[in-house]
Amino acid sequence: MKVIIAFSLILSNLLYSQIKVPDDYKKIPDILDTAEYLYPFIVPDKDYAYWRVLSNDMDYEKAVIYESQAPDFMTINEPVPERGFFQKCIGNNCFSYILACKNEKSVYFSSEQQLRDFIGTVDNLPEAILLAKTYGYSVDTSNRFTGAYKIDNHHVSMYLMQSKGCPSVKESFLVRINRRTGKLEAKRNGVYAKDENCTSL
Repeated sequence: MKVIIAFSLILSNLLYSQIKVPDDYKKIPDILDTAEYLYPFIVPDKDYAYWRVLSNDMDYEKAVIYESQAPDFMTINEPVPERGFFQKCIGNNCFSYILACKNEKSVYFSSEQQLRDFIGTVDNLPEAILLAKTYGYSVDTSNRFTGAYKIDNHHVSMYLMQSKGCPSVKESFLVRINRRTGKLEAKRNGVYAKDENCTSL
């Protein structure tokens, strides 16, 4: 058993040393590894009078994750959709969705594709991270090869991770997003860890 553990550590260290992040990539700030902190940075592709991000929590006060500035007279009371984006379980407080107001009508955004459509062009790093999250990628700021980025006029490039299965296998990816179209391309860098407790970041 000790031999297997030692071999795993040696293999992990070899993989760490093989994943090279170019010097012009900056560290993704720690706070941006949580979706709730990304929503305030969304600049919607279309003009909405008002929009809010909610969870399907039964307690309305707890359900509101983020609200844009709203006129005093405007209220939106709509039923919760059956499914949303970033679905993590079945039941209460298991997913998120966006409710927006355009031309005095309410509009839902309740799937990963609809969230991408709501974001539209990628204006900043938090939008890029959210878009990547809709494809199953996430930030792990404890490593440069899972938490680094570079932005130019046409693309946002990020080193991110994916966690799959049980035991959870964690893999590093170089993700490149076209800022105008939102198109995402990804390149595998290799597995860097296994989590026997089946938890993901």
